[in-house]
Amino acid sequence: MTSLWWDTLPEDLRAPLGIQLVDEVEADVAIIGAGFTGLWTAYYLQQHDRSLRIALIEAEYAGFGASGRNGGWCSALFPASMSAVAKASSDQQAVRMQDAMHQTVDEVARVAEREGWDIQAAKGGTVVVARTPLQWQRAREEIAEWRRWGYGEADYALLGPNAARAMLGATDVLGATYTPHCMAIHPARLVRHMARTVVERGALLFEGSRAQAWEPGVVRTAHGSVRARHVVRATEGYTADLEGQRRTMVPIYSLMLATEPLPEEDWSRIGLAARPTFADGRHLIIYGQRTADGRLAFGGRGAPYHFGSRVQPHFDRDPQVFAELWRTLIDLFPFLADRAVTHTWGGPIGVPRDWFASCGLDTETGQAWSGGYVGDGVGTSNLGGRTLADLIVGHDSELTRLPWVGHRSPRWEPEPLRWLGTGLGLRVMGSADDVEARTGRPSRRAKVFSRFLGH
Repeated sequence: MTSLWWDTLPEDLRAPLGIQLVDEVEADVAIIGAGFTGLWTAYYLQQHDRSLRIALIEAEYAGFGASGRNGGWCSALFPASMSAVAKASSDQQAVRMQDAMHQTVDEVARVAEREGWDIQAAKGGTVVVARTPLQWQRAREEIAEWRRWGYGEADYALLGPNAARAMLGATDVLGATYTPHCMAIHPARLVRHMARTVVERGALLFEGSRAQAWEPGVVRTAHGSVRARHVVRATEGYTADLEGQRRTMVPIYSLMLATEPLPEEDWSRIGLAARPTFADGRHLIIYGQRTADGRLAFGGRGAPYHFGSRVQPHFDRDPQVFAELWRTLIDLFPFLADRAVTHTWGGPIGVPRDWFASCGLDTETGQAWSGGYVGDGVGTSNLGGRTLADLIVGHDSELTRLPWVGHRSPRWEPEPLRWLGTGLGLRVMGSADDVEARTGRPSRRAKVFSRFLGH
């Protein structure tokens, strides 16, 4: 893998941590997946009871998936809108859910500080600039919606053009929204610190051991199995690889690039002095951060969905998408045209049918899960891990009563409908910005399609 995050890991965090599962093992809790969700679950279970026998079953190595490749946004973003959460529960519950997301950003920071994990964190918030009149209109509407839910300027602010440009010196900035509830991190540092910590505290980590089935009381691989009262699915974008889970989650690819370390003269024009994460108001998502070593790490959607929910290593590398990401970055900052790109990479994120993340435990079967983060999993996985730990040990808490607990998303359509629908969605959202730029009017198709995206 050529991810910036893996290439800049300290040597001690690269050290092998697990072994292959080659026999039958007994445990109290078996966790499929050694990414953020699985590792946070193990971490908080150990906080509850250090004597618990915990086994993590990982197809590759700890942090191989999205946890080691993402944009490094530890944010308070929940994929379903507050209106969607309220419709599934109540207005009060929707506010409780969002408050829990706000608190989660600080929880990750507290744990990293307490454990001595250097994750190159900077809680600079998130700035989303508006670069067209329609984006500015949507920004104002977004802030008005936050006000309707009772959140003031301290949580979600509308910035005028001067304040917005001072934070992010992109082209054509008309204004921005800003929230302090986001922390830029080095995600591979976080996931490897977590893996090393839970292993040192007694968890068994089986790497190179691809789970074939998620069944009550057992996880089976080609060469061994783990039997446990509780079995946790923490597989996110790789969920479709499990037997019987092909339509649970769609893997959608998100790709990234990173520049060489930029000189101070560039940063004086770009801004991002406090390292806020950044995006703009287009329909097809982009995201970026200023890294601790002075690079721009920048990514976005746009890679195709692959028929049958297939996940393959070469899907991480799409030259057309990387070229479009670079064109987009240069459109934002034209003076970077002569700077070098040192890394390009990508990977799948997990998308449930209703864009509604969930976690839960079936007390009869012992099967538990957390996922469906739609690319916003750095923070949400921590909330999921804390919640699963409470559910598994039987601790009734504020977390276990949040509205995403026990939510069941509908299954995706069978093929070829799944392929046709996701392809249509990508084309609609990808063309919406061009349509709006050409006509000066909101894209009706994007508005209609957003109903299927949990908004």
